Amino acid sequence: MDKVEHSPQHPRYQSYDSGFLPVTDGHSLYYEQAGNPAGVTVVCLHGGPGAGSNAWTRRFFDLDHYRVIQFDQRGAGKSTPSGSLDANTTAHLIADIEALRHALNIDQWLVFGGSWGATLALAYLGAHETSVRGVILRGLFLGRAADRQWFLDGLKQFYPDAHADWLQALPESLRAEPLEGYRQQLNSRHQAVRLAAGSAWANYEAACSSLAGGSGFGKSEGAWRMARLEAHYLAHHCFFEDTRAGALSAITAKPRVPGILVHGRFDMICPLEGAFALKARWPDLDLRVIQQAGHSAGEPAIAEALSQALERAKAW
Repeated sequence: MDKVEHSPQHPRYQSYDSGFLPVTDGHSLYYEQAGNPAGVTVVCLHGGPGAGSNAWTRRFFDLDHYRVIQFDQRGAGKSTPSGSLDANTTAHLIADIEALRHALNIDQWLVFGGSWGATLALAYLGAHETSVRGVILRGLFLGRAADRQWFLDGLKQFYPDAHADWLQALPESLRAEPLEGYRQQLNSRHQAVRLAAGSAWANYEAACSSLAGGSGFGKSEGAWRMARLEAHYLAHHCFFEDTRAGALSAITAKPRVPGILVHGRFDMICPLEGAFALKARWPDLDLRVIQQAGHSAGEPAIAEALSQALERAKAW
């Protein structure tokens, strides 16, 4: 594919429409549309929870072929109220996706999501398969109890330094139960405490997300929102009743739509085992294991694989 199709200089890269969609319980979702208004529609589900959408994601798409819809989930990005945990569950987010589809008069769309966005994509597929034309997933997080435990403690096997920094950012009295400790700090009345906790959480995640390592967003409202929402969802097992299966519980029958999952061999945030667990329930899933790659969509091999997956999806 001609790489100009992914470039910010491409005339279709800029959004041609944006707005806010009021949903339930006082929430309002910010959304944007870019690409070809008459093209094949794809909805992008961002990660986190709470990371928010960004125009950078558009580089994976042939913007002459696809109509790309992005939105900020409850509490994330430009959606309001910012960072809110009220009426913020997986079921609410699934309903919001359907509300956006109806508001934009879309019959069916492709669903594109990475990490938590892949979790949400599976939950949405299980609830509304007739609305889905196909799915493209990356770095699958299943939201199982085992996945939660891995993030909170297991990662220290490979990133003991990053894990130690994450723990030490908490007051000593809160380190025995770090998830609850972070929830307390992230919900503090004092802005300096909230922002410091958000920065430490985001730095931990960023350090473990790429083979090259990385850093978070500094002490920012964006880091705080993401950390607060991630801690909220982890504390509630991502609101899946079956905590052992997580998002796998949404796949009660073999999906009738095509799907591609791109997953890094050395994904430390979401170990590869989860991808094969989904493949066992969905034998027709095209699982593409990317060697010498971790979790981040910004890694060159992952980015190239996503572009190739979207090329394949043109035939769906």
